Amino acid sequence: TICLYKRMKRRLKQIEEVIVVEGKSDTIAIQRAVGADTIETNGSAIDEETLARIAHAAERRGVIVFTDPDYPGRRIRAIIEEHIPEAKHAFLTKEETQSPRKGSLGIEHASDEAIREALRHVYTVSTDETPLIPKSYLVERGLIGLPGANEKRQRVAKILRIGQVNGKTLQKRLQMFRITKEALDRAIEEGEQQ
Repeated sequence: TICLYKRMKRRLKQIEEVIVVEGKSDTIAIQRAVGADTIETNGSAIDEETLARIAHAAERRGVIVFTDPDYPGRRIRAIIEEHIPEAKHAFLTKEETQSPRKGSLGIEHASDEAIREALRHVYTVSTDETPLIPKSYLVERGLIGLPGANEKRQRVAKILRIGQVNGKTLQKRLQMFRITKEALDRAIEEGEQQ
């Protein structure tokens, strides 16, 4: 038990930030995988008290928003991003969060390794307004506006670990997380090799 305690203690030191999740099951999964502290939003209707706790945690330790890859998860992420723009973000894919029962998605269904991998690829939001990658380049690379663009875009988003994106949000996420053209090109090449 001493060895287990030391491993848990090391895990706690690895993640300083408080991880914002949707519910109790997500907290259990985070504790199991990395032993980090969490704040639960208890659904997509985040109240002022919860936002205040998240803002306080962001000020003191930083926060990582880690929600399910579905509409309620994206809504929670958007609300937090609006109120706490300095929040960091981690993403899991739908495949990584798929329940053995069809139709249910959630961090609580992800493997410990998938959770750890997502938390190794945390993004900090950029406030720089200058687009790093123009929309014309995304069209040129076949990520927007062409047949097969959605499939290609989802492969690239999975490789970059920026969550599921549509044509409209791809450029926003690339900008928001300061992903360079070179990093995008590497992800496109890797996606084409798969």
